[in-house]
Amino acid sequence: MQGISQENFGVLYPFIEDELITDIDFNGESLWVTDLEKGRYKVENISITKEFVERFTHIVANMVNKAFNKANNLLEAEVSNLRISIIHESVAVSGRSICIRKLSPRIRNSYKSLLENDFCQKDTLNLLINCVRARMNLIFTGEPGAGKTECARFFSRYISDKERVITIEDSPEFHYKQINKGKDCVELMVDEKDFTYEKAIKTSLRQNPSWIMLSEARSTEVKYLLESFSTGVCGFTTIHTDDVRKIPDRISNMMPTQTDKDRLENDIYEFVNVGVLIRRKTNYDGKIIRKLEQLCFFTREKGKNKVIMFVEDGKIVNRMIPLEIMKKFTRAGIKDPFEQGVAL
Repeated sequence: MQGISQENFGVLYPFIEDELITDIDFNGESLWVTDLEKGRYKVENISITKEFVERFTHIVANMVNKAFNKANNLLEAEVSNLRISIIHESVAVSGRSICIRKLSPRIRNSYKSLLENDFCQKDTLNLLINCVRARMNLIFTGEPGAGKTECARFFSRYISDKERVITIEDSPEFHYKQINKGKDCVELMVDEKDFTYEKAIKTSLRQNPSWIMLSEARSTEVKYLLESFSTGVCGFTTIHTDDVRKIPDRISNMMPTQTDKDRLENDIYEFVNVGVLIRRKTNYDGKIIRKLEQLCFFTREKGKNKVIMFVEDGKIVNRMIPLEIMKKFTRAGIKDPFEQGVAL
């Protein structure tokens, strides 16, 4: 496989090399990039010629041994830590579209940096870390690009060294083995035909997992994820919604029938423990910042489903831990869920 080089990527290469840039998008006329600090902006004074686009597409097609033409109008490739998607001009009438997503194996956050960047209050950070130590099931939610996966990657570092983790993704984003050197992990890659999300989750249960990390819950596979939680396996996943209180409805709406929705509702409150909302904002000097806006606990006690808010607008609004959640902390030897343990 050809490597990532100036020769292969041409005018795009400086953006590939820039560690702050996560996405590179060409719409047939102009180039746009997404910067972790500056946000998304149009690149000025750059010439992307038709000849370059043809040559670059040819190189990518050769890397993955795929055809690209009117009949095969979508080219998708994973090259090193890049996910590349190219749409042919026969369907992209505005011009050939190129999207490059950088899948960095480097962990960007630390305990110290999250506090310094005002991601959340210290007690909130300690609480979430202790939730992982107490083997709770967490769902990270927010808009695309908010930093859900990056947040999940950070908290995955607090999973015990002795516990096996299985990651399930359609493109490599967690990089669990690389950011958790020496830990026991099986990394599964799904595809739509031969190894679906549903099959991957079912298969994982025969691989002695302690944790299952699903890159994103999108459809009916979430039912099998909840079934795995019911067996005592713990997990993380991400979901698109703008409020943690909407997580149960968002999951229910992934089910194909009302009967399936009704059956799943109680399981959501019983087996999903924590909801976390991440927002991306622009501060006064135009820099992109990410904030933990909401945190809640889901509980099912005495036949009643409850969402108990702990963080609203980035601030702790409640310190009364629900009884069932406190039992999990106690079993893990955690007396004060807001107390700092090991900081990574």
